[in-house]
Amino acid sequence: MKNLVLVGDSIFDNAPYVDKGESVTEQLSQYDTSARVTLLAVDGDVTTDVDEQLKSFPTDATHVFVSCGGNDALNVIESLNQRVSTVDEGLSVLVKIIEKFRCNYQNMINALLEKHQNLTVCTVYNKVPGISKETLAALALFNEVILEEAASKRLSVIDLRNVCQEQEDYSTMSPIEPSAQ
Repeated sequence: MKNLVLVGDSIFDNAPYVDKGESVTEQLSQYDTSARVTLLAVDGDVTTDVDEQLKSFPTDATHVFVSCGGNDALNVIESLNQRVSTVDEGLSVLVKIIEKFRCNYQNMINALLEKHQNLTVCTVYNKVPGISKETLAALALFNEVILEEAASKRLSVIDLRNVCQEQEDYSTMSPIEPSAQ
């Protein structure tokens, strides 16, 4: 029996934001009734929280999916309002943020790979209604880290930027969460 393990944040732990029967775990269970779905992801978690999720990692996992990084980005969004006197100074702020994220993301991926080699990572979607172009530009740096780290480990990627593109792809209860669509 397959055991699909979902690690990360509310991309997978989205039950509070969709109608009953429409959460990711419920949809996966309906799609493949022969598979078991183990939800370890926790709404609001960031890359450094995944270690706690891994304490409950099942020994019979067959496929592992991680979607994490969006909350890391949300936690530093106020940095975009920081006053700087030059573009170079502004880029320096972003470099520090991205270097810290890269370190945390690498540690998370390494911890996951210690548990299981069949790992698929997800990018952070970027078509959220109402987000500024400037914020999206900064978010692109987070996705670049995710893609670089996945490529360096030869991991499969689900590019949520190509999955969640329309307003209907986002929950009506919370516009930054995925809908059942």
